[in-house]
Amino acid sequence: MNATAAVWRAHLSREEIREFLHVDGWHGWWSVIVDWALIGASFALVAALPNPLTILFALFVIGARQLGLAVLMHEAAHHTLLPNRAWNDWLGNWLCGYPIWADVLPYRPYHLQHHSKTWTKADPDLGLATPFPITRASLKRKIWRDLSGQTGWKRAKATLMRDLGRSRGRSTRGAAAGWRNLRGVVVTNLVLLGALTAFGHPALYLLWVGAWFTTNNLVTRIRSIAEHGMTRDPADPLQNTRTMLASWWERLLIAPNRVNYHLEHHLLMTVPHYQLPRLHRLLCERGLLADANVVRGYGTLLRLASSRPEDMAPTHEYIAPANRGF
Repeated sequence: MNATAAVWRAHLSREEIREFLHVDGWHGWWSVIVDWALIGASFALVAALPNPLTILFALFVIGARQLGLAVLMHEAAHHTLLPNRAWNDWLGNWLCGYPIWADVLPYRPYHLQHHSKTWTKADPDLGLATPFPITRASLKRKIWRDLSGQTGWKRAKATLMRDLGRSRGRSTRGAAAGWRNLRGVVVTNLVLLGALTAFGHPALYLLWVGAWFTTNNLVTRIRSIAEHGMTRDPADPLQNTRTMLASWWERLLIAPNRVNYHLEHHLLMTVPHYQLPRLHRLLCERGLLADANVVRGYGTLLRLASSRPEDMAPTHEYIAPANRGF
């Protein structure tokens, strides 16, 4: 065990850790219900008051809640969404993953490798963090590609290739590849379209697709930067990822389902998301986060992410050697 990890673990009793690891099924279901309720409210807002402002607001709320569903699918990958493993995977797929064209089964081994090999060459998420910091102009171009749908089209092609078994990336279907992997996304999206049609507003489905191609990619990018971009020490579990202290509107539009507590998630990866704020408070009370990588506000994060001078070549100084994973 890493020495720093041993230090912070020594400040928590076994009983406290056991309590944090408890998976409450009602909390899992409630999180899914809240995400879909916010999505439904966004549809209802545009149906009642169709204008550019409500459409824009709905796109950002829906895009953030699509990320929220991805976060809950991520919970299912850790077996922390529901206590029953079969129901955990069912809920993680049919009400979280499939509607946003994601799947617990190929995601789980990919993501667990990220946890076991954080900041090593074997970390499958390394490419998401190493380019930062970048220039302000470069960040603006990335944001434009996200909001214009360019990132979304690239993501759609990559996901299709993964499902058909033609992907060269690390998240693959293997022998299970084939057209049948599209069943979940097709069925759940047809159900959503059918529900909107039943309420007399089939065109609202365009908000769902539009958010997936645009705003969802932006908040997903911000999430990736926040979690591992520009970290201080790849070998230190209190420095190799980051917790963001988010305001209420940031939790609504950028950081759903406590995804901002990523440092705590890496310390104890099977703590359910609704327990992470309490774990954060306990670690603060015991002085364990005094020098940890904790940042207040996503504006601060984005300024840091775009702080490289225009005339300075990008560096990769944050990459850890392959033998320093934990």
